[in-house]
Formats: sequence, C-alpha cells, structure tokens
Amino acid sequence: MSAYRPNDLSNRFRAKRFRLFQEMLSQELEHKQRCKVLDVGGTPHYWRAFGNALDFSRVEITVVNVSSAKSDHDSVEVMLADARNMGEFEDLSFDIVHSNSVIEHVGRWQDMADMAKEVRRLAPRYFVQTPYFWFPMEPHARVPALHWMPEVWRYRILMKRDCGFWQRRTDLGEAVKAIQSAVLLDKRQMQHLFPDAKIVHERVLGLTKSLIAVR
Repeated sequence: MSAYRPNDLSNRFRAKRFRLFQEMLSQELEHKQRCKVLDVGGTPHYWRAFGNALDFSRVEITVVNVSSAKSDHDSVEVMLADARNMGEFEDLSFDIVHSNSVIEHVGRWQDMADMAKEVRRLAPRYFVQTPYFWFPMEPHARVPALHWMPEVWRYRILMKRDCGFWQRRTDLGEAVKAIQSAVLLDKRQMQHLFPDAKIVHERVLGLTKSLIAVR
C-alpha cells in the first residue's frame, strides 16, 4: 500500500471520521478494561495511520478481509473471512464492529443485507460508513455523476479512459466487472440495512458525501 499522506483529501475525511469512531471507543472503555474491535474489510495500515492515539494495551483489533495479508502491527490480528458470512465468530464476539467503505463492494442487495446482518450479530455497537449515492462525485472513478449514468454508458467510458482508482479496461467484460464492483446506497437503503442505527451524514460544502450507520 502507498504511504499515508495526511494532506490527501480522502485521508482528511478518514481522520475526521476516525475521531467520531474514537468517541464511541472511549465510551466503551469507560465501562470495561479492554475493548475488542472487528474491522470488516480493513487493513493494519489503516490502524497504523489513524489509530496512533489509541491505547493498544486496552484495544484489541481483528481485521477480516477476503485477501489474506500479514499484519505489521503488533496489536492488529488479520484473518481471512467473507463479510457476508463470518461464521468463524460467535454472536457478540466483539464490542464494536468497524467498517469503512466496504459494504458497497460486497455485491448486490442481498450481499449487502447479509453483511449488515453479520455486523449487527457480532457486536452491540457498530460503525459502518459508505459513500452516498446522491453525492455528485463518484468516489471510486472520480468522475462527476458517473454512478447516475446507465451502466452501458459507464462501462464504455471506462473502456476509453482511466477513471480515478479504476484503470482503463480494453476488455468489455472486465469493464462491466469493474463498474459493478461498487454499488452506492442512499439513506433509505442504509437505514433499511441497519434499522437499529442512527444514520450520520458526513458532509462537504453542505452536501452529504457519505453515510455512517452508528449503533
């Protein structure tokens, strides 16, 4: 992974978002000596970049991802798991589930519902963020209004040029696969997936950029 750049706009938003998560963590630590956190779809690098103020003698982080990776952080354990079915863990195995920009990548609606059910099963508290469908800039392609276009337009654009994090595809099937790899949600969908959560709006210039389901 590339080096952490604190002045990068995306990282500034992540840092602000992490402070909100840290408030939840601090509340949990008021009532117990140690807190177990499950990070669904995260990386040890994320906790090294944003969690340097945490007391890791009291915070235990388990990261699950579909791609295995070794942890370079003494307080972060990495496990191979599917966010849609984390049967490796019993109910309420953790104190908090954290997930940052993941649920939009797990598949279509049923896949997202399966992930949401697992998040709600595994901890009494959770903090799940996802980009907002009605924000005008598509966050992965970095192309204005791309996600509002018909899919047949979107894959053709990707076959003509690089789009943000997505490199130009010369194969039609690969272009469609890339386009379908991110499915953005609106507030009603997010509330339906997390009915017992408060939906927090992360804003930029007065516009909602992403949604955070907080329980």
